[in-house]
Amino acid sequence: MSTGASAADLPAPDAGTGELVVRVRGLVNRFGAQTVHDGLDLDVRRGEILGIVGGSGTGKSVLMRSIVGLRQPDAGQIQVLGVSVPPGPGDDPQHVQRNTGILFQDGALFSSLTVGENVQVPLKEHQPGLSERWLYELALLKVKLAGLPADAIYKLPSQLSGGMRKRAGLARALALDPPLLFLDEPTAGLDPIGAAAFDQLILTLQQALGLTVVIITHDLDTLYAICNRVAVLADKRVIACAPLRQIEQLDHPWVQDYFHGPRARAAQQAAQRKD
Repeated sequence: MSTGASAADLPAPDAGTGELVVRVRGLVNRFGAQTVHDGLDLDVRRGEILGIVGGSGTGKSVLMRSIVGLRQPDAGQIQVLGVSVPPGPGDDPQHVQRNTGILFQDGALFSSLTVGENVQVPLKEHQPGLSERWLYELALLKVKLAGLPADAIYKLPSQLSGGMRKRAGLARALALDPPLLFLDEPTAGLDPIGAAAFDQLILTLQQALGLTVVIITHDLDTLYAICNRVAVLADKRVIACAPLRQIEQLDHPWVQDYFHGPRARAAQQAAQRKD
């Protein structure tokens, strides 16, 4: 089904209101002869939940890793919370690390450390003067914030279910009270009930803590349940960044397939019932 709207009819990737917390301009990422991003632009506004979607191979995780400084792009400019990535002369090289939290797709927990010890890792790195008592109390607070029982702090990752490991990874991402949170496929591998509960947790935390959240996801339920805007990666760039109802109208093959199939209609109907 084609609705006739083109990318030119939608807000540009830098359109919108609110203070910028992430600004990406002209991003280029290559892997050998393969160009994944070619002139990609993206803005993230303070206080929003932004979903990033795209087909396989569009470089969603590569974009996230570039933004947080885990990958050196081949060209382009990135600013996060007013600081260049990678940091320029006079920039605090630890600023982005201290002020962003990342939940990787598999949780990326240290298997030999307990949940509490995992949460304490960034605290020990960036706040080395904290006493053992404070480290324990802060880790316990983050574990509870992530919706885990208090005794989970003593468990190893191997003793947790998939959903609990996601929450443990989230607790670690929240350890330093970052204003900016990146989530890479946070509901992947969860059953529908667990995924919906995780979505609600993210929304509750975002509202309670005033977070800005960037979510890489293929989960249509997540997009419709909690995202304010959605950025679509296709053709090596962000072709549109707008509220979902506007994205649905985009006349692009991938968008039409993704947002107008049976699975999308079910997610849309579920969102309408909640409204």
